[in-house]
Amino acid sequence: MIVGLPGGGPGRRGSGYRVAPGCVLTAAHVVAGPTAAVRVRFDADRPGEWTADARIVLLAEAADIALLEIAADLPSAAPDASVRYAAVPDADLVLPFSAVGFPRFKLRDDDGGPGRYRDSSHVSGTVSVLSNRREGTLELAVPAPQADPDPRRSPWEGMSGAAVWCDGAVIGTVSAHHRTDGLGRLAASRVEHWYDVLTPEEVERCSRYAGLPARHALGAATGTPQLQPPGGLAALPADLPLRELTDLVDALITLPTLRGPTGMALVLDSISAEIAANSPRDPRLRMDVYGIVRTCLRYPGTLDQLLEAVRLLDGPSAEMARVDSAVAQLARRHR
Repeated sequence: MIVGLPGGGPGRRGSGYRVAPGCVLTAAHVVAGPTAAVRVRFDADRPGEWTADARIVLLAEAADIALLEIAADLPSAAPDASVRYAAVPDADLVLPFSAVGFPRFKLRDDDGGPGRYRDSSHVSGTVSVLSNRREGTLELAVPAPQADPDPRRSPWEGMSGAAVWCDGAVIGTVSAHHRTDGLGRLAASRVEHWYDVLTPEEVERCSRYAGLPARHALGAATGTPQLQPPGGLAALPADLPLRELTDLVDALITLPTLRGPTGMALVLDSISAEIAANSPRDPRLRMDVYGIVRTCLRYPGTLDQLLEAVRLLDGPSAEMARVDSAVAQLARRHR
């Protein structure tokens, strides 16, 4: 998304998805306010690149979505586009998602090529379904980029409008990066919330231009649910047998963070100093993790600190999902 502003000043960039042959879905705030031009560009700097002017046919700020009609004949190489929309269940689930957009942290300088450009970012992570209910958004857990050197700018600028996919369906559009949530969290406008805040006319336009179904016909995206991490392990007994810790330790030693040369040191530096001071360290990773976990059991609350530290450092991943599954099973056995 390329938005030119009146007066020739710096424009705005955003992301979007072509949800119908002649229609692009994006975030309302990307195209809101006075604009001199709105253009959509596909496959930038690739053999199939094409660009077209677009006109706004829906600007729904209450849901932070906009629909743009492509104001040109489509290239013969442009495939037909159609998508399925779905709601996420209102349940204690963590679901996988993916999205492609053009955030600020993907800015590149290439003197031998197209010069300064913004590359694509294929983001995958998890949706914590019960978060952000009051705001009516989805909380997306994502790998955290480095902080932007300019404290006034978010490294996620430009990701807004990217379609959020789960189970082969669009479940929302990236809407915001709340600084207080940290660099590893984004908020997305959720499809089922659109019906609550859009006017009947706006819902009809979404149906006509973007193929949004009637609310009763909206499907559900369940994906492959991941177990929600339990509230805490502070109540585990200090003398828990080693066999009870096997699944958790086996999962922890698969984490890239802990397998790296400095990962364990970073984790221990971020939790209670008593753990590093009292843990029997071992050059063998498995034995080292066993010793640290056993020490954490003697200091209630520190095992939760350890797990939170590795979640922040490792980010959403299949390995982290295995850890959370082991934690959930351990908590259930000793609830």
